[in-house]
Amino acid sequence: METRELRYFVAVAEELHFGRAAQRLAMAQPPLSRAIQQLERRLGVVLLHRTARAVALTEAGSVLLREARAALDAVEAAERRTRRAAAGPPGVVLATKAGASSELLSKLLDAYAAEPGAVAVEVMLCGPGEQEGLLRDGRADVALLHRPFDTTAGLDTEDLHTEQQVVVLPAGHPLANRTHLSTAEVTTLTDLPLPRWPRRGGGYPDGPGPQVRDHTQLFQLIALGRACALVPESLRAHLRDDHATVPVPDAPTVTTVIAWPPHSRSKAVADLVRTATRLQAVSFG
Repeated sequence: METRELRYFVAVAEELHFGRAAQRLAMAQPPLSRAIQQLERRLGVVLLHRTARAVALTEAGSVLLREARAALDAVEAAERRTRRAAAGPPGVVLATKAGASSELLSKLLDAYAAEPGAVAVEVMLCGPGEQEGLLRDGRADVALLHRPFDTTAGLDTEDLHTEQQVVVLPAGHPLANRTHLSTAEVTTLTDLPLPRWPRRGGGYPDGPGPQVRDHTQLFQLIALGRACALVPESLRAHLRDDHATVPVPDAPTVTTVIAWPPHSRSKAVADLVRTATRLQAVSFG
């Protein structure tokens, strides 16, 4: 299959309308229809159910849509990394969520800088969940991700640190003096609903909690008594006096991992990962 065919199919599969897909691709509809038919004949499967009124994906079409997106992302990532490699001196771009793993990141950068042959490390600070996309599309070479919030499928990873979660409450809240809370108690705090983070594709899930984009906004809303939040316990260092934290022992643990593309052959990335794992063994082992 050619990347052109995959782009054609993804457009039709996402729009579920040949006319809109053709408009999106800036081409006429007849050649688009012929290209999809040729793709089906070559694969020997039906990808789309077509009627006079609707277009729907078959099971085979759903599989190809998922695989085609991944393949096109990989091609675009390869193009970006190739251009970056030719654009200037060698370096490593590390993506990480702003405010997260600050102490670990500082130690990692200092330890790596002391290594023989270390190259410049550009740190890209981003919003929650964005570092995974930067790594997958080639804008970053390595990233600090956080399971279970980030997806690491298809990436090579090394675990660095696992920690418990705490609930952040406004200082003075009746529950702020508790020794611990359960997740059930946290999720039923009607006066302090949990926040709603944006989905990867944009938009927010339904719910009573406020929409938030970053931790600065979130922590201000908590101080104002408009929300609470479950966060890794290391984020306590970023809180102010108008916040209180209570451990939530039954909440899922959060594991910080260093991740990189499985096909990476960069010596700099390998050295950075090696430094991170060695640092993890010393600090948390």
